[in-house]
Amino acid sequence: MTGRGAVPGLTSPVPLASLLPGVLQDDELLGRFVAAFDDALAPVFLTLDGLDGYVDPWLAPRDHLDGVARWVGVDLDPEWPTARCRPVVAHAARTHRLRGTALGVAEAVRAVTGGEVEVADTGGVTASTVAGAELPGEPGPAFHVRVLVPSGTAVDERRVRDVVAHACPAHVPFTLEVVEDR
Repeated sequence: MTGRGAVPGLTSPVPLASLLPGVLQDDELLGRFVAAFDDALAPVFLTLDGLDGYVDPWLAPRDHLDGVARWVGVDLDPEWPTARCRPVVAHAARTHRLRGTALGVAEAVRAVTGGEVEVADTGGVTASTVAGAELPGEPGPAFHVRVLVPSGTAVDERRVRDVVAHACPAHVPFTLEVVEDR
């Protein structure tokens, strides 16, 4: 056996023989028979005891982190290092809750680029105290996303554009500007 389940010499934390009724615990043949199940179940118990290490984004091995990301509705870029993926997965619930807001767009773009993000949002409620007067602000909804990244940092603008499109409301157009810091 190979992989995570193979731990030579692993003993069961819950030997099945100790769970047998007292009258059956004295039977040597039955004890050896049940011990075979202990060998098979020990890796299962070990995995269940450490289950939080497989589903906690701060602890999960990289191959499990990808699965946890799918559970919480996050698409990870295979090129990203694990250190960048962990906070994205850990903060997925907050990201989903803020989706469609200027703050949500900024956080989603920041997670992808690692740069400073400014989002100008024309959305909101406007009113005038004078009937028929021109309303303040822009006439239609729009986002302008400006990303400031350190000089020499490679940014996949197509990926950033996809993230912004996913984070913005579907009916709101946006513009994207990626600027290198000097």
